[in-house]
Amino acid sequence: MQFYDVARILSTHGLKGEVKVALITDFPEERFASNQELALKDNPQKKLTVKSGRPFKQFWLVQFNEITDIDSAEKLLGKTLVVSKQNQHDLPDGAYYYRDILGCAIIDNQSGNDLGKITGIETPGANDVWEVTEQNGNEYLIPYIDEVVKKIDIAHKKIFVELLEGLRNED
Repeated sequence: MQFYDVARILSTHGLKGEVKVALITDFPEERFASNQELALKDNPQKKLTVKSGRPFKQFWLVQFNEITDIDSAEKLLGKTLVVSKQNQHDLPDGAYYYRDILGCAIIDNQSGNDLGKITGIETPGANDVWEVTEQNGNEYLIPYIDEVVKKIDIAHKKIFVELLEGLRNED
């Protein structure tokens, strides 16, 4: 069975087993809704059922039915929560899972030149920001906005862009 990363457990919160997580999903409201089933990446057979989840600053606080005290919660620190493929839903047109975007080639929409590959995704607020690594190892960031991203071809792992001036250092 395939599993996909949802969040990384950072710390405990309080004495009743609640944990603070860093998101690796665009769908925290769905993933951390009551009765949603998650697992641990290093032990997918260990199921965790969400009791409650709520935003907390740029993180989320999550309580699981199976974790009822701080001692149990501390055993989860540093672990990654995953969701099974069967517990994921289809996305509407124009929406993508991170796994679909990561590794895609960035192609200049006008010249057809390869500008690197997406190696990371940041979610600072209004829109995602993609980390791109060029073949020579240089890195730069591009915002996922209509003015920059012109076409996404997931089937061929290519994303066509028109970079705004100053986004990429072109010595």
